[in-house]
Amino acid sequence: MAKLKERPVIVTTEHRGVFFGYATDTTGPSIDLKRARMAIYFGTTRGLMELAETGPTEISRISARADIEVRKITAVIEVAPAAVANWEAK
Repeated sequence: MAKLKERPVIVTTEHRGVFFGYATDTTGPSIDLKRARMAIYFGTTRGLMELAETGPTEISRISARADIEVRKITAVIEVAPAAVANWEAK
């Protein structure tokens, strides 16, 4: 059985949570995110999808890292490599 590869994703929730982290499985009613960070304020000019394309802006407020389980998911968004670098730099 092949081991699932961890991939960077942004997960949004019914309660307006926006989380970046690494997941191996994004199916089902909850997602385990490793090294997750919450976008407290993302300060983008092109909306939420900008976080997936280019990452947080200079005025974004990003939480500390934690391993979390996210529930009540509304979207799972793939994150571009350039955006991953910006998330990790925050």
